[in-house]
Amino acid sequence: MPAPDLANGNDALDHEFSFSKADFDRVRELIYKHAGISLHDGKHAMVYSRLSRRLRETGHKSFSSYLQWLEASTGPSGAAEWQEFVNCLTTNLTSFFREEHHFHALKDDLKPFVGKQVRIWCCAASTGEEPYSILMTCSEALGAGASVQLVASDIDTNVLATARRGVYNADSRGLDATRLKNFFMRGTGANGGKIRVKPELQRWVDFRPLNLMDAQWQLGDPFHMVFCRNVMIYFDAPTQRKVLERIHRVMRPGGLLFVGHSENFTESRDLFKLRGKTIYERV
Repeated sequence: MPAPDLANGNDALDHEFSFSKADFDRVRELIYKHAGISLHDGKHAMVYSRLSRRLRETGHKSFSSYLQWLEASTGPSGAAEWQEFVNCLTTNLTSFFREEHHFHALKDDLKPFVGKQVRIWCCAASTGEEPYSILMTCSEALGAGASVQLVASDIDTNVLATARRGVYNADSRGLDATRLKNFFMRGTGANGGKIRVKPELQRWVDFRPLNLMDAQWQLGDPFHMVFCRNVMIYFDAPTQRKVLERIHRVMRPGGLLFVGHSENFTESRDLFKLRGKTIYERV
């Protein structure tokens, strides 16, 4: 049996809603305009799977109807649906201490901040594993009484809600027994098998929604370090450059930018110079 033709919407036997190439192109245009995300042609099935939930919940019978309604939506309800649209199309893959070499480097880079305040921004907080990994490293390097301010942002409000709760499975990947003991409370009874981040770690973090495409970022004082890992891979080259320029503006001179293992910004040497394995220094 031939594979369904997702690009042309000729898979009616498998699909509840019609989904034409024009529909996909419109989705691609809207998510690029709204969130800077570039969807390539191979993402038809992903878009259908994720957005079809919104069609069911809003009562629309076709993608064209939903997208027309979305574009015409205004006011608080319109803003809420645009947020749902973005939430559906963002990808959130994360774990504690992912790309572990960054956290070994971070521990060393924190040494000059003993007795001083350090400000860090995590651009893609997702469900919280990355910002809490940063904070665990801060506590281990600087002590529980350190002055740490971490801004943890994400465009997806659903994953931010999970991050704020700070509740995870006790067997979450990346956590060893020592860190489980030092930084988490174990659930009992109905919460057995769950862990919750201790309040003394959570007090250092400010979770907030933020779209990197927004014209203005209200982030406070400049940052010493920024984690923007596996974010730029979803942007085209002009959008990457625009975001890097904005990140440069909210960092202190000499500040460190931690990026994903497949991200390379050597063409932006006027902004950042390579300092280590996927770690850049602001110039």
